[in-house]
Amino acid sequence: MNKIVDPAIPRHVAIIMDGNGRWALGRGLGRIFGHRKGVEAVRRTVDAARESGISYLTLFAFSSENWKRPPDEVDGIMELISSFIHRELDNYHRQNMRFQVIGERSGLGPKVLNALEVAEERTRNNTGLHVIVAVNYGARGEIAGALRALARQVAEGKLDPADIDEAAISGNLDTAGLPDPDLVIRTSGEQRLSNFLLWQMAYSELVFLPCNWPDFNRELFFEALSEYARRNRRFGALAEPQVALTDT
Repeated sequence: MNKIVDPAIPRHVAIIMDGNGRWALGRGLGRIFGHRKGVEAVRRTVDAARESGISYLTLFAFSSENWKRPPDEVDGIMELISSFIHRELDNYHRQNMRFQVIGERSGLGPKVLNALEVAEERTRNNTGLHVIVAVNYGARGEIAGALRALARQVAEGKLDPADIDEAAISGNLDTAGLPDPDLVIRTSGEQRLSNFLLWQMAYSELVFLPCNWPDFNRELFFEALSEYARRNRRFGALAEPQVALTDT
């Protein structure tokens, strides 16, 4: 069956969920309370993403630099990640959603690692919204790991150095097989990438929002999509009118 591919709707949206701690501190609360409220924003965002018709949603849940935070906060975030998955997995599985994890798994504790791997395995064959969760993730480390993998292939005689191109590097990243994000949203008013999907964001549209993550909602998600629709993505070429295409 034919379907209409609308270039005004991003295929892949990635979100840097920033501002949980500031949201809480601004209310005289502990930082972990802000992370708990941030989980509610995740639920709203996943629902809005399904409603919007996008195919991929990547959420930056915990960076490789976040280990520098106080141990109590780190432990609390890990507990929130695992408990969120346990509570929501059945419902999301019924909705045909697929979960995937990117990041360095060896640094994660057994409880959160088990929750993430169970979610991946159970939803592996689902064909609805594909949710990618970045946990213990850092883009520079990801790129370094891809280069090490390519170096091993060269040393083993499986790869000619002359054949190392952009596709070879992309194929050895955590996101291999996934489309690059069309739209990247960051909350909290900060305007930086914070070591997130640096290779994949080469041509992403960026939207920075002043709200902290716990205040992010369906309306703000769709406002970001509307801003994306107003952009003219040229990828280095001359501007051309955007039209709907038929994909057979």
